[in-house]
Amino acid sequence: MTSHASAEADGAGRHFTTTRWSLILSSLKGDSDKDKAGEALAQLCRIYWRPIFAFVCRKGHSIPDAQDLTQDFFLMVLKGDLLRQADRSRGRFRSLLLTALQNFLIDAFAKQSAQKRGGEMQFVSWDDWMAEAPSRLSIPAAVIEKWPAEKIFDVRWAATVAERALRRLGEECESHGRRRVFDALSGSLAADREDISYEALAQGLGVGTAAIKRLLHQMRLRYRQLLREEVAETIENPTDIDDELRYLCSALAAGRQS
Repeated sequence: MTSHASAEADGAGRHFTTTRWSLILSSLKGDSDKDKAGEALAQLCRIYWRPIFAFVCRKGHSIPDAQDLTQDFFLMVLKGDLLRQADRSRGRFRSLLLTALQNFLIDAFAKQSAQKRGGEMQFVSWDDWMAEAPSRLSIPAAVIEKWPAEKIFDVRWAATVAERALRRLGEECESHGRRRVFDALSGSLAADREDISYEALAQGLGVGTAAIKRLLHQMRLRYRQLLREEVAETIENPTDIDDELRYLCSALAAGRQS
């Protein structure tokens, strides 16, 4: 895992030049392949449906209406109109998507459409979305009622980033025959050292505590790298990655404390 992480780090500069978001921004200026940009945008929409859906629900829409609105929003985003109207100055897909969503919900068209929202076209079936692994982050209903929709959006966004990185780490461990190690240690990746029982983990895996500390350290390094990669896909300028990571970690901490 360590050598893998090093290889990824060595290629970080090349990775930044081919992110989905930079490709999309380039296409908005007419400097990139529209088909590739459309595919990249569709992938990002599929990844970040939970924050969109949660935001729409918090705005008072029923679950069926929120599903329809989420579908229609993504279809309009894919057409390009909403992103062109949003402010690109901050260069973060998260910020631009939230702005586009707010504008979309204000738009009378979204509320007065004569036909079923989304028309005859469906971005992706809800069965497909809901078949994905459930979110590990559960926000109590009482907390959701107190939080503004924007905060719920950010917490759900942060959870999506973290869960995608964790899923990728699990897949990597499984491909190296270390799924059992991942299952045992993944719950401790974000824990404080004083909250980790190294002895219990060692006993469960049948290794020494020194080995557990080494494995956990390696997994944390790779997990952080994967987090950076996920964030990089939604950032225009690589120098903004650390700021975005700090912001999302803060949002995720708020969700865990709820």
